[in-house]
Amino acid sequence: MTGGRKRSTLGDIVNRFAPQPRITIADVAKHAGVSKTTVSHVLSRKRPVSMATTARVVEAIQALGYRPDGMARSLRTRTSQMVALIIPDIANPYYPGLARGLEDGLGGTTYRSLICNTDRHSEREVQFIEDVCDRGVDGIVLDSFTLTGERLAEMIPDGVSLVRIGTTVIEDPGFDTVHADDERGAFDATTVLIRRPSSRVAMIQGPPGAGGRRNEGYLRALESAGVPVDPDLVLSGQWTRHGGAVAMRRLLALPDPPQAVFCANDLMAFGVLDAAREAGLDIPGDLAVAGFDDIEASAMTHPPLTTVSNPAYETGLLAGILLKERMLGTYKDEPRTVTLPCRLIRRATA
Repeated sequence: MTGGRKRSTLGDIVNRFAPQPRITIADVAKHAGVSKTTVSHVLSRKRPVSMATTARVVEAIQALGYRPDGMARSLRTRTSQMVALIIPDIANPYYPGLARGLEDGLGGTTYRSLICNTDRHSEREVQFIEDVCDRGVDGIVLDSFTLTGERLAEMIPDGVSLVRIGTTVIEDPGFDTVHADDERGAFDATTVLIRRPSSRVAMIQGPPGAGGRRNEGYLRALESAGVPVDPDLVLSGQWTRHGGAVAMRRLLALPDPPQAVFCANDLMAFGVLDAAREAGLDIPGDLAVAGFDDIEASAMTHPPLTTVSNPAYETGLLAGILLKERMLGTYKDEPRTVTLPCRLIRRATA
């Protein structure tokens, strides 16, 4: 074949994608005409190196495409530069914002995060914690409603920092904690619903043991208004849209169904709206609804959902900052608890 493009053979294609020999620090040193120790000093910045020598090393790194070996670096520094974010439901739109905040909170360092999804199973929480500790992570940000502070103290080895986030009430956490003022947010949302004419206000909660502060806020609002608690109006929706719809159908089947529902998160509130539409109810005329979290989709429902803002990004950001201070050793004192304010977002469902 002449005058045309050379046709690639199978061997050419295989060779193109075959693993290439790994460039080592010795290769960089040889290319730059310096010692391996000098290259290490340039990479770590722990020893002064002249600008001219640094420039030669940087040029060699770029020319050869050298990438530092993370495992070798971990062995030298005794750190992995990794942080684990352990969360109950990666599909919940609340957590991407939190993860973004965590990355920004760790900014200015070489720490990187990995995400572990437990699906709210207590055994998976334990397995993930044990696994990431075995792999040598430097820090953990944990959202768990099953593990007590005492249990965590037994599991987390020395040298691994932990920041606790989420809705679970921990009286003596023993670790730095970042959480929203769930109790006040739930109180405000429930109070708005109680003030509607002839409103029997139900609550759809998370799984048993979860969201304790939000449950307390609902109860406190009823008490403040002089409204007795009706156990039939308190159900679990398991934090999911499907669970919210199932719980709402049960509420509508009561002899005296509620005229308003406070949901402990927005996903369950979406399920409530689904069930209300199925039943032909007008929102908010026949049924007023309020959620919690203010995820992005809450402003896009029909009608738009009244909810409580839960500062996901800020929670992740502060968790990252507190964790970074622990890992770098710039803070070594007693555990800190940061409570972030919540804000009621009035839209069209209540």
